Amino acid sequence: MNLQSTVDGLANTLGLSSLLQRLPSFELVDHWQQGEFHHDIIVKAHFDDADDDVILVVATNCNGGVKEVTAFAAVPDRWSVWSDRCPNNAEFAARALAPLPVAHARARTMHWFDPCALLVDDARSELRPGCRKRSIGGGWEMD
Repeated sequence: MNLQSTVDGLANTLGLSSLLQRLPSFELVDHWQQGEFHHDIIVKAHFDDADDDVILVVATNCNGGVKEVTAFAAVPDRWSVWSDRCPNNAEFAARALAPLPVAHARARTMHWFDPCALLVDDARSELRPGCRKRSIGGGWEMD
């Protein structure tokens, strides 16, 4: 199996539902939401032509549009993923439990943009100021 080609094909589905439908077998491992507009879906995928399962971190927007797919051999620590994405964010670095494992393949789509832009103090929000609180590392969540 050419993992990079597989990850490219999965990312190019552009939608989480379509991506999951293309996996022959999978298990949802976790879901991490960062602020209002970013989601990481952690999936353990088994491919018929691979010896080992692959852990996919599927980054999506709030509408399930796939922004990025990264393949790992093991489930990475949430804060290590974010520390890698936003290396200047001290809150992520302070919470990272382990170094980020080597990514075996990564693909970004037309939906991708710098995720750190969602975390600035004046980041766009659909939540009224009195109804939201700052997320760890930045971005907004319901209060």
